[in-house]
Parts: sequence; C-alpha cells; structure tokens
Amino acid sequence: MTTGGNVKQAVDKSAIRDAATIILTRGGPEGPEVLMGQRGAKAAFMPNKFVFPGGAVDAGDGAVPLAKTINFDCGRRLAEGAGAARAHALTVAAIRELWEETGLPMAARLDWPGTPEPDWESFAAAGMMPSAEGLTYVFRAITPSGRPRRFDARFFLAEVGAIATDPDDFSRASDELSHLQWIPLGKVRHFDLPFITEVVLAEIAHTLDHGPADSVPFFDNSGPESVFRRIA
Repeated sequence: MTTGGNVKQAVDKSAIRDAATIILTRGGPEGPEVLMGQRGAKAAFMPNKFVFPGGAVDAGDGAVPLAKTINFDCGRRLAEGAGAARAHALTVAAIRELWEETGLPMAARLDWPGTPEPDWESFAAAGMMPSAEGLTYVFRAITPSGRPRRFDARFFLAEVGAIATDPDDFSRASDELSHLQWIPLGKVRHFDLPFITEVVLAEIAHTLDHGPADSVPFFDNSGPESVFRRIA
C-alpha cells in the first residue's frame, strides 16, 4: 500500500478510508483456487492474517488512465454514494494494489499515454496499461468501529486470464504480503483468516458455482449498528 507517488502523507487513522481488494481466481487440480498472502506480524491492521491483495485508495488513483473500464452494471453499483470519479479510483486502486503486493499486472499491452505517476513507472515501462475489464464488483464492507484502522472496502472478483504475465511469478512483489500462494477454495478455511474474509469467500464460492448475483452484499458499519443490505 502506498500513498500517491510514494510521498508520505498524514493520515487520520480514525477516519474510514476507501479501499479496494481483488480476489483473483483460477482453476486447479482440486477445483477453484484463490490468490492470498499473509500480513506481517507487526502490521497495525489484521496482523498475521491471510488476506487478498488490497489496500487504501491513494490520492492519485483517480487520475490514472485505464485501457478498459469495468462493466456498466458494476460501475453503476460502485458509483452509488461515491460518484463516477470515485468508482474509477477504486478500480485503479484494486489493480495497483494487486501489482504492488503480488507483482501481477491486470493489464492490456498498450503504451502509456503521457508520463505515468511514480507508482506506475514500472508498469508503464513493461508496455502495459491497467485494465479493469476483467473485474466484477462482488462485495462491500465497512470495518466496525473500535478497530485501529477502518476501511470502506470494495471487493472485486477476477479470473486469472486478466493477468498479462505468468500468474505464478511473484518476483516483482513487494514485501507487504508473505507466503503468496494459490489456495484451493476447499482448503482456504484452514488458514488464519479475518472474519470478513470468510464471509467474502462464501460469497465467492456461490458466485463461482452460480454466476454473479444481481446485487452486491454490503456490510455497513458506518453507524452505531451493523446493517446488512444489498446494492441492486
């Protein structure tokens, strides 16, 4: 997770920050697999937990060009309560976090128009532009109050075919997640998972079996009580 062009910025740790996560899937010998890694023991948020690649939206994400945008229905649901510009920033953040934490580019082979931001220089140097075409918006959750960090997280599902390089090559990954690995869905619950990740995995299993739902589940903890609703 970075802060816009690798420049450190003061962050209100009590504020709810927009965040984006990608659940990358592929077929395996034991059925569907998901890509996960382990957070460090000293991490302020979810230490030692196995999680999907993801993190907070950076200030510059809204200005990053996309080769292709997310599909219309997902874009409409993302924009609810946030607007089209924020929806764009969320998809960019998801792709950036996947790239930073795993070294896997969700991209199209195109030349970058103009000069890329510092966070995207290596991406552009490889002859790639981020592409949100392969993303499906599948879940939203706001971290409950009382936690050391709080996020309004949007979860995206993507098939491995959206990756422009070898999906087993993590050589470009940062050190934010360790033990990066493809885990069969049937075995993933044996890992140390955050509660919300377990909930999202159940939704993903249903989506892989039956196709995308016509609404997005939303655990809303923005107020004094937890509310579950769906974004149609």
